[in-house]
Amino acid sequence: MTVTVNGKPRPLGDAKTLAQLLAALGVNASKKAVELNGQIIPASAFAATPVTADDQVEIIQFVGGG
Repeated sequence: MTVTVNGKPRPLGDAKTLAQLLAALGVNASKKAVELNGQIIPASAFAATPVTADDQVEIIQFVGGG
């Protein structure tokens, strides 16, 4: 079973939540914005947001500037 992360298929593995998927991918979730199936998910909801096969995940890096 796979999910698509930033346009590339990735194995879902044992991940049941968005937080578990991000951890399995080695993503520091505190510095990312995440969209799941076209909907932005707040970081506070990562642990409660389920992920399933064929989900579309976009992980976006915050960029600061001046």
